[in-house]
Amino acid sequence: MQTVAVVGAQWGDEGKGKVVDLLARDADVIVRFQGGNNAAHTLVVNGDKFVLRLIPSGALHPGKTCVLSNGMVVDPIALLDEIDSFKRRGRALTPTDLKLSYDAHLVLPYHRAIDRGREARAGKFAIGTTGFGIGPAYEDKMARSGLRFEDMADAPRFAEKIERNLREKNLYLKTLLKVQPLKIKETIDALMAARRRIRPYLCDTAAFLHDAIADGKKVLFEGAHGVMLDIDHGTYPYVTSSNCGASAVFGGAGLPPGKLDAVLGISKAYTTRVGAGPFPSEISGRLADSLREEGAEFGSATGRPRRIGWFDAVLVRHAIRLNGMWGLALTKLDILTGIDLLRVCVGYQIGKQRYDEIPPSRAMLTRAKPVYEELPGWTEDVSTATSLEQLPVNAQRYLDRLRELCGVRLAMIGVGPARDATITLENPFVA
Repeated sequence: MQTVAVVGAQWGDEGKGKVVDLLARDADVIVRFQGGNNAAHTLVVNGDKFVLRLIPSGALHPGKTCVLSNGMVVDPIALLDEIDSFKRRGRALTPTDLKLSYDAHLVLPYHRAIDRGREARAGKFAIGTTGFGIGPAYEDKMARSGLRFEDMADAPRFAEKIERNLREKNLYLKTLLKVQPLKIKETIDALMAARRRIRPYLCDTAAFLHDAIADGKKVLFEGAHGVMLDIDHGTYPYVTSSNCGASAVFGGAGLPPGKLDAVLGISKAYTTRVGAGPFPSEISGRLADSLREEGAEFGSATGRPRRIGWFDAVLVRHAIRLNGMWGLALTKLDILTGIDLLRVCVGYQIGKQRYDEIPPSRAMLTRAKPVYEELPGWTEDVSTATSLEQLPVNAQRYLDRLRELCGVRLAMIGVGPARDATITLENPFVA
């Protein structure tokens, strides 16, 4: 297969970065097609930890081209910080290595201020955003008042647009949100300095991808977040501000319909989510605390502790159906080691009715009681396994049952945090 998309099948944080890093070995171009720096992918390479928020995970492989495409909203300051962090580690990213779409929208300081001000004002009704300004940036995009990277071409006009927007946003910040307005000159100066460094990376990324595919290059599309955080198909309103599924590749990267060969879904061997919203299979207490610590379940972008739950086959099937997934990569199997009895959510009970699919109203999920199946656990170490046969019998049974419930092939099994701690059963680029 030539074009492959990696999509989260839960509420994000499924380990997409690690899978993208593995698949990038066989790809030529790696593309982010939505979201912003509210997503973060954590990788462990030769014992060294990398946290990537905007730059695709494939950037850790030499000779690859990484693309930030038009469907993204990009904080230019955050992007330059990330480029600088690569340079400090001996990996300078040139405009040949990294390409940024002229049509991507900017996340600006006033977007961050509005995001944080709204969350503070909402109090207990807050959605639980990262506060990085992603939602307000997408709002401006849809209101046709946002700034795109193409606006950087004309410096005086760029400064004028920033000032005009900033005066309006400052009024909103001061009068409604009751927070400190931003300093206009200081903000403009910082963005003009960023402009000088960003411009060499700008590119018509849709045309670049068209040519790359025509030349026979393999292209990997890296999704951010997960399907249950999708603005249309997730647990609205507790979602992100973009489409997280594979269909967003077409609009978000300029890929023509029919040009995507496969979608690989990513799911943990259990379930987590960050922020507010329904979570039917959520657990609490000592076991949840243990899984959180053992699995390092704290937000890569924010440090917030993640909520913990059993594997939810209902929501993963929902993601598989919406995305036409070719296969599923299951991560963090090792974290379940030592649990005597494992549970898998196979349905929801809402009042007197059972649901084997996500109910039509997301609000109904707040009343959903999980219907569980129980499976025996294992105590043997799985972190050195390189094949299914090397896994404990009960671990194999657990995987078999998840495969049956999800109705799709298991392509990869993660057994540890390191880059190579993955059992690869099928690779879509060589399938």
